[in-house]
Amino acid sequence: MELFITLLIILLFVGLLFFLTRLSKRHVKFSNRVFIGLGIGIIFGGILQLILGNGDKSITSAMSWINIVGSGYIAFLQMLVVPLVFISIVGAFVKMKVSEKIGKISSTILVTLLGTTAVAAFIGYGSTILFGLQGAKFSEGAAETARIAELATRQDAVANLSIPEQIISFIPKNVFADFAGTRPTSTIGVVIFSAFVGIAYLGVKRKAPEEAAFFANLIDSLYKIIMRIVTLVLRLTPYGILALMTNVMATSNFTAIINLGKFVISSYAAIIVMFLIHLLILSFVKVNPFVYIKKAFPVLSFAFSSRSSAGALPLNIETQHKALGVDEASANFAGSFGLSIGQNGCAGIYPAMLATIAAPTVGIDVFSLEFVLTLIAVVTISSFGVAGVGGGATFASLIVLGSLNLPVAIVGLVISVEPLIDMARTALNVSDSMVAGLVTSASIKELDRDTLNDDSKLVSENI
Repeated sequence: MELFITLLIILLFVGLLFFLTRLSKRHVKFSNRVFIGLGIGIIFGGILQLILGNGDKSITSAMSWINIVGSGYIAFLQMLVVPLVFISIVGAFVKMKVSEKIGKISSTILVTLLGTTAVAAFIGYGSTILFGLQGAKFSEGAAETARIAELATRQDAVANLSIPEQIISFIPKNVFADFAGTRPTSTIGVVIFSAFVGIAYLGVKRKAPEEAAFFANLIDSLYKIIMRIVTLVLRLTPYGILALMTNVMATSNFTAIINLGKFVISSYAAIIVMFLIHLLILSFVKVNPFVYIKKAFPVLSFAFSSRSSAGALPLNIETQHKALGVDEASANFAGSFGLSIGQNGCAGIYPAMLATIAAPTVGIDVFSLEFVLTLIAVVTISSFGVAGVGGGATFASLIVLGSLNLPVAIVGLVISVEPLIDMARTALNVSDSMVAGLVTSASIKELDRDTLNDDSKLVSENI
């Protein structure tokens, strides 16, 4: 019977994939297919959960096959992250007509990313206080116990690092190791190395223009090839999102979600408020928030379902440049920097909430101005180098809790609702990098408002 149900689930899923393929052949818009895949995945996975229940062996067996589509799609995107980060940043230097703008672009993006992270930390703190979660105690089961033991081991890796030492650890001592992704901060290592290559190119351009021109042509060719691969992979987005959302809904522990309901609600409240602040920031640079939501929806929905900022990078850059009118340099820098710096959800709201919950258990007054200012400062500084993949929020939380001498057990106690919250956190992370790109492009007067306000200019037109 178990085998029969497993096969039935897989066959139904294959049927849904075929349905999405038919929509593609009928030339249904890419963004609509993404939305349809998201909705079908939620409904299909939810039905499986309600009928068969959490932990059912048939669901587990079926998901191992369905995950070939979802996890395979994320793997393809992650395959592109390092080469795309490198070629995007170096390409930004090569394509920049006025090299003096590089400094303004970089500084504006960093200020936007870090400034919004500081705001996100305060909102996370405020949401925790508003919902009365400071000092809250959560139940501990077998999964939570195992998670806490694992966290204790992971904390040892960062416990002996001061904030200055953490900053030094970002420097790529072995760039080949960082290209292979061997460290949690490998992404920012690649970003730093790429920036050095770009700066070196500008120097060569002044002294040896012929050699610089050859290098520029090479980078341009590589960029076009990489972006073509990106387009090919992005065509799989509706199918990947269908598989990912089916898995999330079918394997979620609804009982645990109910038990930790207040924490989930407070987390989503903070994330929604921060997203509204993103829209407010955009309004200051005369970007219509509704236009932004419409055009950013495909990448935000993917980030939500995949829980991977790094995986969303190709779609992020494509959306910024081709749909929102952001110049190539700002889009490439903002997308790449946003992978490892100032993630509002994972490195801002989440660590601040956990620290505020844990602080009263060791006698700290969370209402004191000293605690609030220290929390915001530590969260903002610690947001450097957070990997844009699953687990980045945990890494950030361990650094923040360790820096404030707070117990890390709280991270393990909310493990059962981690995936549910992480979806919204990741979407917020990606939104922040896109906002940084828009703000920067507007500040250097390179934002193509005709593209921005043209409803026909969507990522789907090239997919």
